[in-house]
Amino acid sequence: MTVGRREVEEAVARIAGRVRLTPVMDLEVNGVTVTAKLELLQHTGSFKPRGAFNRMLGEELPAAGVVAASGGNHGLAVAHVARTLGVPATIFIPEVTPPVKRERMVALGARVVVGGAIYDDALAASRLLVEETGALEVHAYDHPLTVAGQGTMGREILQQAPDVDTILVAVGGGGLIAGVAAWVQDDASVISVEPEKIPAMARALEAGRPVEVGVSGIAADSLGAKAIGAVPFSIARRFVNEARLVSDEAIREAQRFMWQTTHLVVEPGGATALAALLSGAYRPGAGERVVVVVCGSNTDPGSVSA
Repeated sequence: MTVGRREVEEAVARIAGRVRLTPVMDLEVNGVTVTAKLELLQHTGSFKPRGAFNRMLGEELPAAGVVAASGGNHGLAVAHVARTLGVPATIFIPEVTPPVKRERMVALGARVVVGGAIYDDALAASRLLVEETGALEVHAYDHPLTVAGQGTMGREILQQAPDVDTILVAVGGGGLIAGVAAWVQDDASVISVEPEKIPAMARALEAGRPVEVGVSGIAADSLGAKAIGAVPFSIARRFVNEARLVSDEAIREAQRFMWQTTHLVVEPGGATALAALLSGAYRPGAGERVVVVVCGSNTDPGSVSA
């Protein structure tokens, strides 16, 4: 295993004072009380600054700055961290990145380049610039420091809900769920939730290795990796218990539910884990204490109230 509790503890110390301790909130979902970890209230509207800070504080930054590929949330985090640390940042985004995310990256001072149709195209384009300039690549999910940074949220969950039985986490490239699982290990079940149209973790767990899948649907900007990263999968294969899939309509319903019950704006990827509970893709057992991670808010507010 490339990341464990020691590495997460190191990340806690490294990023202390730079990220928020996000709150939890109890919700009634289909007659069952579940606890929502409101990570959408993190800086830049997602969990991503945890990993970005840990990665960029974990080694000396070159004068050329940093380069990242992102569907949006990781790019926002890298732009935020780069501005905080005083280094230049170039973010390569795919065509599916919503304008609201691109505009916020620019407002944070990043140079933004459209690098193809989907995330993997943007990643390939970003690596050409890394080779050319010597900038540091800040990968969205496939690096031990990034995963350990995301694991700080898993540590918070066990502190805020110490009797948790099950944690539901939305999955794209796998960095968040791997970080959570690296901390939680056998103290609770960790469940992957993905859109039916991007089942990268589900297929990887079936095959015993990362495999490529198609990328489409309403959450493709934030959960649109073609395959789980090698670092995340090395952890997931040991500590992720199950993978569940949800439809785009179930994700939309989860967005509407959060707006109607909490008045929080949640993007599709951020609502994906909750969609498993609302749709019945995951049904808690009697007395089971469930935490669901609500991990992103970067979307047009008008899209959640329709």
